Amino acid sequence: MAFPERFSNLPDYAFPRLRKLLDAYAPGGEPIAMTIGEPRHAMPDFVGPILAANLSGFGVYPPNEGTPELLATISGWIARRYDVTVAEDRLMALNGTREGLFNACIALCPETKNGRKPVVLMPNPFYQVYAVAALTVGAEPVYVPATAATGFLPDYASLPKDVLDRVALAYICSPANPQGAVASADYLADLLALAEKHDFRVLADECYSEIWRDAPPPGLLQVAAGQGADPERVLVFHSLSKRSNLPGLRSGFVAGGPQCMARIRQLRSFAGAPLPLPLQRVAEAAWADEDHVKASRALYHRKFSDADRILSGVQGYQPPGGGFFLWLPVEDGEAAALKLWRETGVRVLPGAYLSREVGGENPGKGYIRVALVATPEETQRGLTLLRDCLYR
Repeated sequence: MAFPERFSNLPDYAFPRLRKLLDAYAPGGEPIAMTIGEPRHAMPDFVGPILAANLSGFGVYPPNEGTPELLATISGWIARRYDVTVAEDRLMALNGTREGLFNACIALCPETKNGRKPVVLMPNPFYQVYAVAALTVGAEPVYVPATAATGFLPDYASLPKDVLDRVALAYICSPANPQGAVASADYLADLLALAEKHDFRVLADECYSEIWRDAPPPGLLQVAAGQGADPERVLVFHSLSKRSNLPGLRSGFVAGGPQCMARIRQLRSFAGAPLPLPLQRVAEAAWADEDHVKASRALYHRKFSDADRILSGVQGYQPPGGGFFLWLPVEDGEAAALKLWRETGVRVLPGAYLSREVGGENPGKGYIRVALVATPEETQRGLTLLRDCLYR
């Protein structure tokens, strides 16, 4: 029997690939996991009581787009965070942002663009669902370097005009995974102007927006409203996984123009995975509360400071502007990850596993990604072992 060819060139996903690299070897010390972006700070205290009070909700089908109460709470959070009013018909609850980033591409990418195969732009390195979404709809994924030379953000405007004229969708992540770069308001405004000029939509992955160092990162909704951009050009995605230390809740949202949202809602009414009602009640409380977010961010600030101190002598080290990853330069990411595991037990992710090779170059090959998700004490110990193993 035949299988689809469009996925035939996909590499193994990053974490099975990492297991193949490392698991044949014993760790050189007590294992310290610094690979996956799974927050291990305490979840909010209200989660358990709200779940217990709403257990009967597992006995009913939940509203696919989100309860009116959840959508109203999300709208209120957007207004407080970005000073932007987003009506509830421009919102939809998601079973995690990954699901939304995937389904939005399916709902919104046309079969052709200017009579040719459409292009979906994405930074390189990138969150891997972007590429799979593009391949699913038969579009051409175009991987645009996001390296030190470009401030670790993609320079989409540098692409040839014939490519830009085929662009249907462009993904952007800020704060960026894996590099921690924060897109400025000017960067986002220029991206929206490019989208207007070449008639494409921008899908902004902002799931790390509440983990920042010096100032809250600007959001695409905020910038679009400020310059009066067409709301149909803008889709933004947020999550409680990082903000509220609730990756297992699988709860996020998408916001966009009314026409885009109508199409996304329609698609997900057929093929979406609605969030169970008790989990929607927890999400409602999480979006309404900022105290737990501030407490978690304070722990990240402590770990950022420890990283700056421990890695101060590492050539090429750049503190992240947001998110909770370090993007550390090494000669070869796979070799460095294997050496670190065998000699210390610290487990990190080779940067090449988050990138694609273009023109014979993989922009992640000379990096490792280090997740600062453990306790400050464990993180400090892991970073010290990492420094002494790889940089001395």
